Amino acid sequence: MLFGRRTQPTSRGESRAISAESAAVPKALSIAAAFSWRLLVVLGLIAVLIYLIITLKYIVIPFLVAILIGALLVPLVQFLERRRWPKWLAVTVTLIGFFAVVSGLVVVVVSQVRLGLPSLQQQSIAAFQSFRSFLSDSPLQLSDQDIDGYLQELTAVIQRDSEALVSGVLSVGSTAGHVLTGALLSVFATIFVLIDGKRIWVWAVSLFPRRARPAVDGSGQAGWLTLTTFVKVQIFVAAVDALGIGAGAWILGLFYGGFPLVIPIAVAVFLGSFIPVVGALITGVLAIFIALVFLGPIPAVIMLGIVLLVQQLEGHILQPLIMGTAVKIHPLAVVFAVAAGSFIAGIPGALFAVPLVAVVNVMTKYVAAGDWRTNPHPTLNDVLGDGK
Repeated sequence: MLFGRRTQPTSRGESRAISAESAAVPKALSIAAAFSWRLLVVLGLIAVLIYLIITLKYIVIPFLVAILIGALLVPLVQFLERRRWPKWLAVTVTLIGFFAVVSGLVVVVVSQVRLGLPSLQQQSIAAFQSFRSFLSDSPLQLSDQDIDGYLQELTAVIQRDSEALVSGVLSVGSTAGHVLTGALLSVFATIFVLIDGKRIWVWAVSLFPRRARPAVDGSGQAGWLTLTTFVKVQIFVAAVDALGIGAGAWILGLFYGGFPLVIPIAVAVFLGSFIPVVGALITGVLAIFIALVFLGPIPAVIMLGIVLLVQQLEGHILQPLIMGTAVKIHPLAVVFAVAAGSFIAGIPGALFAVPLVAVVNVMTKYVAAGDWRTNPHPTLNDVLGDGK
């Protein structure tokens, strides 16, 4: 009793001192401090996560590629299963069809380019010699040494600036062995996602505490539905890019005696458009170069306008509006996600930025709104309907 009576005044004194100190700190500053240290913890967690992804890039990137491919193929497998196909047959047919389509597109591009390569080389040499003669006879009066010097400087600039562009490709594998390993990992991961994706997800959910499992499971299902929608819309965007640039080249050729390699250009644009912003631009440069070599400067300028028009259509309408509507994030977030992803991780970062932001956005909203209590198995209408 005596010990308790002696400590009681001290405890009251400490309480009064703490209250006095709290009163001395403005309430707004106290709230800001509470938010600040929590924000620092979140940013620290994000920094550690990014570091781990960069460190394990040879595993993470093939896995993410497999997830994107799986998001495209899983609905097809489920469709065949609903038609009473055996699962093994549905998976086998889907994989064979996918690889056949991709291989067919690549074969078409390679074969058409090989057929037109001799003519392209001859036209390129002739155009280059004509350009040198033009510079020599122009008011600039450039000598051959001056032209060679400028070409060397231009080559050095292109090589230096292209390092940032191909850094994302090098992150998949800086050697042929890394590229091959990444491709094999992607193939095997895709196969297992198609065969046993549900059980893999159930195992992943079981790693969380029991009370958190319903929220994790429901948010994961909502995120998967968002990802499948993103992949479908991205295919549509790639098709629009390919048709726009391919049709523009074909129409341009009608006025200038024919545009060579239209089909390979369209296929290359389609494949390249799966890398947001950068892919269609790089493959569009191929169309501009062919127009310059075969048709002349004026058709090349017109082709440049066509490529820029298609790029503006993708960048300002398709990507922000259609993609933003499909994945329920603001169009401005789509643009900045692509920019930030490409800045951090190059081409893979630009490829995975938008789906990552979309999935995280949907999962966070699902958990924060408490939808997992009343709707443990969300549907596509729940995810894309009202944007909750």
